[in-house]
Amino acid sequence: MTAPVSPAETLRAALAGLLDGLPPKVAAQAVDRLIANYRGITPTDAPILRDRADVAAYAAYRMPATFEAVRAALDAFADVVPEWVPGSHVDVGGGTGAATWAVNATWPEERPVTVLDWAEPALALGRELAAGSPLLRSAAWQRARIGAALAIESADLVTVSYVLGELTDADRAAVVDAAAAAAQAVVVVEPGTPDGYARVIAARDRLIGAGFQVAAPCPHSAACPIVPGEDWCHFSARVSRSSLHRQVKGGSLAYEDEKFSYVAATRFPVTPVASRVVRRPQIRKGQVLLDLCAVEEVLSRSTVTKRQGALYKEARSASWGDAWPSA
Repeated sequence: MTAPVSPAETLRAALAGLLDGLPPKVAAQAVDRLIANYRGITPTDAPILRDRADVAAYAAYRMPATFEAVRAALDAFADVVPEWVPGSHVDVGGGTGAATWAVNATWPEERPVTVLDWAEPALALGRELAAGSPLLRSAAWQRARIGAALAIESADLVTVSYVLGELTDADRAAVVDAAAAAAQAVVVVEPGTPDGYARVIAARDRLIGAGFQVAAPCPHSAACPIVPGEDWCHFSARVSRSSLHRQVKGGSLAYEDEKFSYVAATRFPVTPVASRVVRRPQIRKGQVLLDLCAVEEVLSRSTVTKRQGALYKEARSASWGDAWPSA
């Protein structure tokens, strides 16, 4: 019996076919231009992603990284709410729909899905890609200005991924408030930079103010113990590099690591993890050093030694972003 094809494999296959007929040099130049010139502000006239060639090149380059980052955030969230499955999903600023694919990779079943974005070429390509997924064929792709006037239909889950950095402060607040008003659960994902983390923290504060409880990555809904300007909370997702990635970045490795920051919050009660590994574990002779954010609202370093037997084995297998202990 043939094993079912995963959403990740289906997406990779769909992306591989995007650039057929588009010369590699043209695709690489389009990605270079978009990376260099993307201003991050919803325009009043036309989006920066101007046409199908732009969107195809940018999707082939960026969708895998966005997909893996959002999937990692959703997997951590799903571990905290093992009995919960979203019955409906709205993806705000979803573009070509990477977050919708990530939701289906985490909870693989069909549900009503709506993708909202300002760029019509991105929506059209997202619709084209979704035609290859049995779980996304009925998704609605709607043009909407992502900002103060945004209206979001009620949904179990609202995702806002790699969007807030494209907005003004006022529009960011409005989008988070609209998501909070519409959803039972909201997941916000931003690049894993100090600025991306700051946007996630601002969104986290607004969600808590709207009555939400943080489910992940934080073990609590109190103030983040990280001192602004000294550090930032972020995680890493491994992404397979396509030939376009290697051509644009000039790299030879078959993979890269996408750094991201995120928050998942719910209106319903949750019991977060006791602590979470917030840096890559350091494995030394006979011991493992774990940097943790704990339910006590503090950052700490735990040293797990070989004398601790099973716990030491678990520590050696722990990854950045994991719950600690795992059970």
